[in-house]
Amino acid sequence: MDKIDKIIINELKKDSSISLKTLSKLTKIRPSTLHQRISKLKQNKVISYTIKTDDELVGENFIVYMMVQTETMIDNKVFSDHHIKEVYGITGEYDLMIKMKFKDVKEFNDFIINFREKHNLKKTLTMIGTVKIKD
Repeated sequence: MDKIDKIIINELKKDSSISLKTLSKLTKIRPSTLHQRISKLKQNKVISYTIKTDDELVGENFIVYMMVQTETMIDNKVFSDHHIKEVYGITGEYDLMIKMKFKDVKEFNDFIINFREKHNLKKTLTMIGTVKIKD
């Protein structure tokens, strides 16, 4: 990956639906070159496309971060629940940091009671996102 690829990636981060023509004007790179480079970035799994949603409009505006200390390894199938958006292995007192999204506190409460009962968790620390400062 070179400087040109980084320029392309930075522009695509701003708007992944940008046309090659517009991207060409912004970057001063020929559309055919852009097409080849973007295809190569996709092929090498450097980039992929997804959608970004408005959490409130899709009913996921209750954001929860949970630190988890486990007794044993948790099966990765656990993380396939649609509320669980991101999972990180972390250093320190806890083993995992899980980002989850819910419609409201009741939906979260129902989920967490079930989650704690099903899995051998030693300790958890739950934090609720109150205001999104930067996306």
